[in-house]
Amino acid sequence: MLNPVYITAFDLDDAWFQCLNNIMDKGYIYKVSKGSYEKEQRRLEFDLAVVHITNPKNQIIPIIPEGMSIPPPTSMEYVSGDYLMCLMTDQKTKSEDYTYGERLNNFKIRLNDTVVDTPNGYSIINEIVEGTNQIQEVIKMFKTAGEGTNQACMEIGMPSDIRISDPPCCRLIDCRLRYGKLHFYIYFRSWDLWTGWPSNLGGMQLLKQYMAEQIGVEDGEMVCMSKGLHLYEYCWEYAKTRTGKSIKALENERN
Repeated sequence: MLNPVYITAFDLDDAWFQCLNNIMDKGYIYKVSKGSYEKEQRRLEFDLAVVHITNPKNQIIPIIPEGMSIPPPTSMEYVSGDYLMCLMTDQKTKSEDYTYGERLNNFKIRLNDTVVDTPNGYSIINEIVEGTNQIQEVIKMFKTAGEGTNQACMEIGMPSDIRISDPPCCRLIDCRLRYGKLHFYIYFRSWDLWTGWPSNLGGMQLLKQYMAEQIGVEDGEMVCMSKGLHLYEYCWEYAKTRTGKSIKALENERN
């Protein structure tokens, strides 16, 4: 039976620590057969994690207590600099299949197709492909429609991603304007708790603050969900040190 985990946290630092704490007790261990570190690493992973963060702007990056001999998972300098740039612009290198920023700021869509009947069915001509800035479209939507819409969903994933070797981990950022605040609902298909989560959510929190300011509302909460929130084996010792816990799944294997 699946064992979903539901966490309510005050800020991003609290949420990250609670996830580490819970995954030590409730994580499932498996060998990676396809994906990052394929056939080299094991993962400790939740069956499903839903995390509600009520005040994410309070502490944006995780705090590692003084005296712990473990590296910080990210820095505010990186989150507010290079990582935020990756979300707020469509810049990408030739070696990259995509970036989150490209999908958010310049998502290619097909418009104004002309459908023509043919002996074999129909075909599409006069196809026009246009980039869409989803961030600005959501800002415009909320300015125009206010709270009364459920259409402000920024999609990062697309069907063709199933065929690329490293498809996007974050699939969508759904936005809601309620109680005078802008809230994010975020879904990750797979999510590295140690090196991914802190920068991902730190950057997305800064993006949310920017969007809230542009709309003219207060910054709100986050609800994050993933059926693949995990720790790679090379981070297990870090997690043990940070939480003071052992991994229950390993103890069960030995027993």
